[in-house]
Amino acid sequence: MEKTIYDENNGLWYELRGDYYIPCLTVPAQEERPIGIWGQRHLQYIKQERKPLYTELLTSGRLNTYLADINEQATEQMLLLTRQMAEREGVTEQLKAQDQMLWVKRMNNIRDRAMEIVNHDLIYS
Repeated sequence: MEKTIYDENNGLWYELRGDYYIPCLTVPAQEERPIGIWGQRHLQYIKQERKPLYTELLTSGRLNTYLADINEQATEQMLLLTRQMAEREGVTEQLKAQDQMLWVKRMNNIRDRAMEIVNHDLIYS
């Protein structure tokens, strides 16, 4: 038996493995971009909760680009929300100079709330 055969009906090559011919399929090359912490969180979410989306992105070669885009959006949203909440609540550099512990307490609270919003809107949706 031949090691590889070509099927003109569907345009695929097949390779002999044991007694069976298996299609020679490859995943398209994708652009490598860092996915960061937000992208990694979203990756875990879609692997567990949205398997069809994960499989489609993986097999189409768009997974890395998709996760990098999610990471960028989440980072931008996190920074914007943190800055807006700090301005609205009067957490300024002046407060930092006057009472560092109060400033840290408020900024941690703002950061935690902004993280919850980003998680709800982008990461786990």
